[in-house]
Amino acid sequence: MKNADHIARNARLAITRRKLLKASAAGAALAAFPAPLIAQTKPFAGLTLHGASFQHRFFTLLQNYIPEFEEQTGMKVDLQLSAFPVYNQQANLELSSGGSAYDFVNVTFILAARWVAAGLLTNLDEFTDDPNLTPAEWNPKDFVEGAQVPYRDAKGGTYGYSWEGGAMVMGLSRMDLMDKKGLKIPKTFAELQQVCAEINGTDGTSGIASFQLHHWNLPPYIQGFGGNIFRNPPTDIMPALNKPETIEGIEFYANLLKSAPKGVLTYTEDQARQSLLTGRSNIFIHSSAWVTPILLSDESKVKDTSRVVRMPAGPVHDYPASNSQGLGIPKNAKNKKAAWEFIKWSLSPDISMRLVKEHGHSSICRRSIITSDVYRKLNMVNGQDLGALYLEVLELPAKGENYMAYRTVKEFPIVGDVLNKAFEQVATGQLPAKEAMNAAQDQAIAALRRAGTTL
Repeated sequence: MKNADHIARNARLAITRRKLLKASAAGAALAAFPAPLIAQTKPFAGLTLHGASFQHRFFTLLQNYIPEFEEQTGMKVDLQLSAFPVYNQQANLELSSGGSAYDFVNVTFILAARWVAAGLLTNLDEFTDDPNLTPAEWNPKDFVEGAQVPYRDAKGGTYGYSWEGGAMVMGLSRMDLMDKKGLKIPKTFAELQQVCAEINGTDGTSGIASFQLHHWNLPPYIQGFGGNIFRNPPTDIMPALNKPETIEGIEFYANLLKSAPKGVLTYTEDQARQSLLTGRSNIFIHSSAWVTPILLSDESKVKDTSRVVRMPAGPVHDYPASNSQGLGIPKNAKNKKAAWEFIKWSLSPDISMRLVKEHGHSSICRRSIITSDVYRKLNMVNGQDLGALYLEVLELPAKGENYMAYRTVKEFPIVGDVLNKAFEQVATGQLPAKEAMNAAQDQAIAALRRAGTTL
């Protein structure tokens, strides 16, 4: 029995040793050929992804989460942020010259049409249409249609996905002063001018604040009177700066700014925002992200006397401006699949909701987030549903006429610069509106032809 027990024990030890040797051999094989395992868990290990945009709170917040993305994918993200005009100049030069320094970029609203038309961006449908690259729950149709219009070509191809929505709304900071004067919230251009004039100078408060980007602030007034920047964009881009309706809008806005603080023509967006937050100006009409802080920000001194509503309507059209900013992939990017992973992650429902929950970030472009209970609860202030207002304005360009088409044609930056200078001549009294806009029309046509545009 003892010999039999000894033989059995040795047999068991031999089997154990064989198992250990096999396990060791398998481990060695995995160590020698780790690629398949890494490919399953961190498919982009060792890769550095290069991207660029202008400085914005969205990216400041997103940088808090990027380490999570890097851990999940194995790649490193080099995100270069610069001032808005600096970024636009650098990115436009890089893409136009066929460079490949960037794997992903911000597709700036005013440059989107130019980049798409010139074939400088990658069609993202090749990624969203592939279930192996994009899960169904990412749902590209969840993005608000009005925010996506700038990133589509004539055939409907998609070249960017919006991370920021800008919906022009009106903030009023001194409803207490308006109540004392028996003034109601203005709903028309005429009522707006009356309210601004009557409040101006009351209790040290100006009637309205604005800022120096006139080609953003001014077009809703031009369109409100039935004019436009171009004759019929995007198909007919002959400038329409000296049309009677355009001149009427120019004169109206110039008169409106007579109720603004001194120096308003050189105000920055932040100066105008601060003027509203402190109650030094009663009205500020701009993208919701700049206006809603009067109700949401701890900096606001006027939360109890403020309202945020639709911009007043013109006598012909009710066209509050809206825009968006999107993420896209340059045509010559070296790491397109990795870039799509980053875009897909940064604009995912999960990250979008975390930005809302953890930071109160409201200018999201996913409909499912904007209409969620979490979003609406955070953006319901003093009985005002700011989320519903934001979505309503953001959707408008995709309903009926795309009245924001003027801003998405590739010729707009040239004509917009001419419009800026001409308006300042009118607002400062250097030239009458008709004379200034006749000269602006000639200048815009000449500038476009110099740029190679056929009119």
